Amino acid sequence: MRQILLFIYALFAYLSAMVSVLVLILWVYPWSFMPINIDSGSGGSFALPVDLALIALFGLQHSVMARPVVKQALFGARPVAFRTSTYTVLSALCLLLIVLLWQPLPTPLYAFESGPFFWLTTLFYVLGWSMAFVATFQIDHFELFGLHQGYRALRGIPEPEVRFQKKGFYKYVRHPIQTGTVIGLWAVPVMSTGHLLFSAGMTLYVLIGLMYEEKDLVKTLGSAYRRYREEVPMLFPFKKRRS
Repeated sequence: MRQILLFIYALFAYLSAMVSVLVLILWVYPWSFMPINIDSGSGGSFALPVDLALIALFGLQHSVMARPVVKQALFGARPVAFRTSTYTVLSALCLLLIVLLWQPLPTPLYAFESGPFFWLTTLFYVLGWSMAFVATFQIDHFELFGLHQGYRALRGIPEPEVRFQKKGFYKYVRHPIQTGTVIGLWAVPVMSTGHLLFSAGMTLYVLIGLMYEEKDLVKTLGSAYRRYREEVPMLFPFKKRRS
């Protein structure tokens, strides 16, 4: 019974993650079919501190909870499937809180409603988020969001060893999921003060989070990841790779 409940929890966490990420992706772009977006509504006098608090909440949860020492302190000897699913559910909740509680700062910095810049920014928006999505499958999409852990708990399969993988986008940048995310956040035809705040805050989180993540990866994967870090750029393929 316990194994079945863990799998159901993992499935719920996975679906929560998919819904929250999709909602956020649509929310940052001014789609006409969306009931709300990042610039809709009217912000109050506390819009800036509220928005900063929402970004900080997501950043702290998403980054701090991912650290092995914090996982051990919070969950102890609980099953891997439970730990991963709980992390995924809380991440999804933080994303939904951003969408629901964000206070708009709608002063426009630029706005392209048609023409080549409208289509160019929209193209990069689609390409960026598509890259992030495809990159999850180039490692292990269902492992990343906890579903495989739930399946292994259901079938009584032990957790596999962490393996170093270098394929697809990962041959050119070390963190293509974050690369696509950053592109998707910035490549929009309408940039308001609030959207600038959100994109800058989330980009800063990405950079800080990756700094700590890479330290954990070096500890886990050792010299293989050190060589990979020397050969492949972090986010954008501007550094010449070694042959």
